[in-house]
Amino acid sequence: MSFILLTIIYGTAYGSYVLGAEVILLHLPIHMGYFYLITQWVLPQFFFKEKYIQTFLVILLLIPTIAILYRLTEIFISNPLVYKYYHDHGNPIEWSSLQLPWHQQLTQPTDFANALERTNTVVWICVTIRLFILWQERKQSILQAELNFLKGQLHPHFLFNSLNNLYALSLEQSPQTPDIILGLSHMLRYVLYDCTAEKVPLKKDVEALINYIELEKLRYEDRLELNVNINPKIGEEEIAPLLMLPLVENAFKHGAAEATDTPWINIELHLNNKELTFKVSNSKPDQVHPTNHKGEIGLLNLRKRLVLLYPGQHTFEYYDESDCFIAELTVQLEKP
Repeated sequence: MSFILLTIIYGTAYGSYVLGAEVILLHLPIHMGYFYLITQWVLPQFFFKEKYIQTFLVILLLIPTIAILYRLTEIFISNPLVYKYYHDHGNPIEWSSLQLPWHQQLTQPTDFANALERTNTVVWICVTIRLFILWQERKQSILQAELNFLKGQLHPHFLFNSLNNLYALSLEQSPQTPDIILGLSHMLRYVLYDCTAEKVPLKKDVEALINYIELEKLRYEDRLELNVNINPKIGEEEIAPLLMLPLVENAFKHGAAEATDTPWINIELHLNNKELTFKVSNSKPDQVHPTNHKGEIGLLNLRKRLVLLYPGQHTFEYYDESDCFIAELTVQLEKP
């Protein structure tokens, strides 16, 4: 892009785009060398290591050095080429400075100032673009690292809760234990393998959610009043995996598991014009221990992931009422 732009500028000035391209190609190694010196040496060796004084001094040395190289290329190669071009095409021009010795041409103030401008304008535009790209890449890598960390927290958290459930069933010698182990193996396969992608089909994530609910139904049997209302009209929308599961986990863990009477859980999922609304409410046990709800990993993890994955495209509210907990999540989804 820079080459094309410079060719147009020089070609317009010279009255020939071919001549303009030739002159640009002659000076291109100087521009490229200058650019790579800054991006591959100055920035990583000094600027990124916060050696700002050294960075300034090195650049201060490079600017006139590159300008001198540019002027020498003009004096010995490009200027004679331009002069010859006009002479061969019947348009001889007066160019008195060409008759001067090369060291006098090198020290001409106007020509040297032009060399400073030409070498630095294009290169520093490219350096600025490069810095912006590096900043974006660094920002993306930090974001991805944090997401991977949060996802890494989620997997052990799910496994820990599942093992607790299995332990409770094994103590009761429940006949449902084999079915629950099989169901958990399917859930773990989804959590550990399918959820490595940044986005998954909404249908698949909802299927995993339903499987988890079915597992919990096996565990509680008739001791739980469970109402599930999931909108069947799901198309090709995609969603970040495991955003909804922590809310359901939390409802079973802190609602049904701790209740002494008949607990209840309501789960609703609706999709309207790519806006997903997911609402989970559950009854509270008669006595709530103060430590039970103060810092669930799943919910804290969910808040952070939503901020990173759907900035400005989600809402998440959590209400602690006198007789129930209510969590409501809305997310703007996209199609692949």
